[in-house]
Amino acid sequence: MSVNLQKGQKVDLTKKNAGLKTLIVGLGWDEAPRKFSLFSPRADIDCDASVLLITESTEKLAGPADVVYYGNLTHQSGAVRHCGDNLTGKGDGDDEQIIVELGKVPEKYSKLVFVVTIYQAKERKQQFGMIKNAFIRIVNADNGEELCKYNLSENYDGKTAMIFGEVYRYKGEWKFGAVGEPTDDNGIGEMAARFQ
Repeated sequence: MSVNLQKGQKVDLTKKNAGLKTLIVGLGWDEAPRKFSLFSPRADIDCDASVLLITESTEKLAGPADVVYYGNLTHQSGAVRHCGDNLTGKGDGDDEQIIVELGKVPEKYSKLVFVVTIYQAKERKQQFGMIKNAFIRIVNADNGEELCKYNLSENYDGKTAMIFGEVYRYKGEWKFGAVGEPTDDNGIGEMAARFQ
């Protein structure tokens, strides 16, 4: 049975789900209704999901290869795979998915941080106030069971990126934490710089 989380809440993933091997991390969003104008057409909002692999020893990224996103779909360890870029967010369900094979995550990584940035947000004058129904959910890839979901419900006007949540190791088990922290970063490069 899926757990609906609030900002700041944490949930055990492996302790309550013995034998859990592979996660599907689904991220989704919809574009908020907009006024149409022939004189100021607006491009579709292209949100990009990414994951940052954080080392236990430094609590930072070890390097650019530890960012999995539309330009680097598979981590060098094979433990984290991005399923591809959705350019519009149209349609129901997950807009982008990231697969995590827990047993393959090298011991040096203690945390996987899941973020969403808006492609060329500042150049296109786009921000998270133009997005609705944003969520992150964790699914057991072996049986399709949704383990938990976090719906972002606050107003994020003016913010161009978001730290959605994190999967992390704690005393030999894997947990998920709902973060929901907005930022002003313009793209994955600026977001990754926060963790260097």
